[in-house]
Amino acid sequence: MFQGLRTVVYPVGDLAKATAWYRAALEQAPYFEESFYVGFNVGGFELGLVPQHTAAGQAGPVAYWGVPDAETAYTRLIALGAHPSEDVHDVGGGILLGAVLDPFGNLLGVIQNPHFALPA
Repeated sequence: MFQGLRTVVYPVGDLAKATAWYRAALEQAPYFEESFYVGFNVGGFELGLVPQHTAAGQAGPVAYWGVPDAETAYTRLIALGAHPSEDVHDVGGGILLGAVLDPFGNLLGVIQNPHFALPA
């Protein structure tokens, strides 16, 4: 089911400051920059920044694992005892993602990204 790690998303308190910091740290501009998400392509993988929403209770990053079908993977993880955290939804460009809390309290994300390809 899992195809490999695709994206790690960091919640940040100040998206503009975090974008500037990561731009300097990575020595590159983001390839996607909006008020709700900033994405950097780092060696064919994605480092994402999102505004931190403390009400959601997330205190750290979420790793999104590539899957061929996000809805099927999400449903299967719930059936195996995980708890819903973020329903599968389209974040643009046909990219679908969702997240569950595994039975041990860890956030586990799944992402179906038709644009993702590992560098040759």
